[in-house]
Amino acid sequence: MKSKAYLKSVAHAGAAPTTKARAKSAAQLARAAKLFNLLQTRYPNAHCELNWSKPHELLIATILSAQSTDVGVNKATPELFAAFTTPLEFANASPAQIEPFVKTLNFWRNKAKAVHESMRVVCQNFQGQVPRTMEQLLTLRGVARKTANVVLGNAFHINHGVVVDTHVGRLARRMGLSKHEDPIVVERDLMGLFPREHWCVLSHLFISHGRSVCKARGDTCKDDDICRDFCSNFKATRKAKAAPKAAPKSKATPKAAPGVTFNLTSMRLKSLKPVATKARRG
Repeated sequence: MKSKAYLKSVAHAGAAPTTKARAKSAAQLARAAKLFNLLQTRYPNAHCELNWSKPHELLIATILSAQSTDVGVNKATPELFAAFTTPLEFANASPAQIEPFVKTLNFWRNKAKAVHESMRVVCQNFQGQVPRTMEQLLTLRGVARKTANVVLGNAFHINHGVVVDTHVGRLARRMGLSKHEDPIVVERDLMGLFPREHWCVLSHLFISHGRSVCKARGDTCKDDDICRDFCSNFKATRKAKAAPKAAPKSKATPKAAPGVTFNLTSMRLKSLKPVATKARRG
């Protein structure tokens, strides 16, 4: 059975091809610029972690990365790209022929179908060339805004929007750049805060920081300088650490009335019956 997250990730017409940036104040823009500079200094070599050499390989790798790790995809794609070297070879193959190369990935049957169908459309409608517009990319199976932004920004250096994955969305909220959960709205917020020429690398910087420091769980960012100035998780962690622990409340043992005792195991009252004693005769 397909998960809701996977169905959402492969929906190819779920988001409008055009997303407008949300207007921001001068103070918000200055704060965003400071954060960008700090991240760029920290991660000067931030880049797309998927391995590829041709645009169609990046497109396929990004389709395969839905609900899978980049590491897992990078383990599967070398043999896949060696077996099928062009979009036409993928299109002429069948999903069943592609399946053995992607079996290590989640939802591999559906991904094999998406790869085959997307390459078939690339050959049929775009002369075997990966399209270079958001509108055209969204016509391909397995491609939503995130995948299209990855391809446009990294393969063609076209900054159409910002890639918003789980890391980017989490950091955008923690860093006070967006209050929203919807990736489309988060993308609009980020587009309004950062210059267009930074949109592609911005996602790589956020992903690098999210993977190495500002992780989803734990207090790994509690000692980080960037998180100290920007991250709400840092403040929450420090506050929790500084809060004094309340002393455990001791339970007072109730006093028994004369002639009565408490059975502490069952907490039931039992009356003490007087014990009659016989006088000894000499």
